[in-house]
Amino acid sequence: MTDLTPRQRQLKEEFTRARGYWSDIWNDILALDPEFFAAYLEFSSVPWRQGRLEPKVKEFIYIAIDAATTHLYEPGTRIHVRNALRHGATREEIMEVFQLISVLGIHSCTHGVPILVEEMRAAGREAELPRLAFGPREERLKAEFVEARGYWSELWENVLALSPDFFEAYLRFSSVPWRNGRLEPKVKEFIYIAIDAATTHLYEPGTRIHVRNALRHGATREEIMEVFELVSVLGIHSCTHGVPILVEELRATGAAGAS
Repeated sequence: MTDLTPRQRQLKEEFTRARGYWSDIWNDILALDPEFFAAYLEFSSVPWRQGRLEPKVKEFIYIAIDAATTHLYEPGTRIHVRNALRHGATREEIMEVFQLISVLGIHSCTHGVPILVEEMRAAGREAELPRLAFGPREERLKAEFVEARGYWSELWENVLALSPDFFEAYLRFSSVPWRNGRLEPKVKEFIYIAIDAATTHLYEPGTRIHVRNALRHGATREEIMEVFELVSVLGIHSCTHGVPILVEELRATGAAGAS
């Protein structure tokens, strides 16, 4: 992008000032439709103007939704890891973000196990299900989960009842950043909120649990709203992924306006 119009140059400068960085992923969008880019700039800059979360925490939220298994968007992950480091984040803090979001796969169980239980009952096979009157081992694991993670949900009841070994392994796995972590508890919960509320997942039970937990850890309404605002920009990846393809194909066909 060497031949920017005055309007495009102004928008690039405004983006860099508002968001604190520039990346080549924006070049084609800015070139093809400056007014759309201007609208996105305004949309994405709101939580940066309000400033309720510190900049590195904002970048943690972006890392979480880009690196989550429901998205795995490498360009964004790289940009926001770089930005987080520039804002003073440590290697250990960013590693903790990755550890926190690595639990997302457990929703296969918290979503699927209730369906299994319901269908077992519908098939007249309820007698094959374990009772929810936990024995000593299950009670111990439940207490350990509450101690490590700070909450309990009915979502875990049938998972624990059906497979105590699996539940114990998940407890150990998910508790690592809570035992050894450097991020404050409410920030951990912001990261869980982000990956659950992201448009690539929209997992209502988890969003509700972690909003409740964040409030219990002292988060404000404004901070949680800012998490939602940050996560809401995820749709722009339709453009950062798609527009370069459009430009490449226009060039390949020699179409006008492909420069």
